Amino acid sequence: MRQAVIDEQGLKTLVSQLASDISRRNRGVKNLVFVGIKRRGVPLANRLAKELSLNQKYRIPVGAIDITLYRDDLQLVAETPICGGSEIDFDINGRIIVLVDDLIYTGRTVRAALTELLDFGRPKSIQLAVLVDRGHRELPIEPNFVGRTIKTRHDDLVDIYLVEEDGTDGVFLTRR
Repeated sequence: MRQAVIDEQGLKTLVSQLASDISRRNRGVKNLVFVGIKRRGVPLANRLAKELSLNQKYRIPVGAIDITLYRDDLQLVAETPICGGSEIDFDINGRIIVLVDDLIYTGRTVRAALTELLDFGRPKSIQLAVLVDRGHRELPIEPNFVGRTIKTRHDDLVDIYLVEEDGTDGVFLTRR
């Protein structure tokens, strides 16, 4: 059974809420940089940066990180994994990084992203923002900012669609 959980307007509201929470916690945006985890974390990072830059003269830098080669299950994913590469064309040393992803589940994707980020330098801190938290963590990793928590079972599927990647915005839950 597939159920719409968040529609286009709801997703827009969650992004605004996340942007507001990030700004409030960091007392503004001056020292922030955003890094989205490929794929859907990148458009979310861009949306958040755009939202936070609306009333500022400061443009928040946005980068992208591909965690393919840092996965702990790389040998299970593919014999020859496809890596899109990371794009971080700004200095992260001493900066506050807001790591952005669409969904957090076990925490393993975030662990891989943290490992890769530290190869780029030594940030002042790393904060995690996710659109959806579905629970069931396997690692002690918790987001600082959550758009929405959805109670799921392990065998449920949570599909997140973003117009930049999929042509539409929405979050759907499929119970098996």
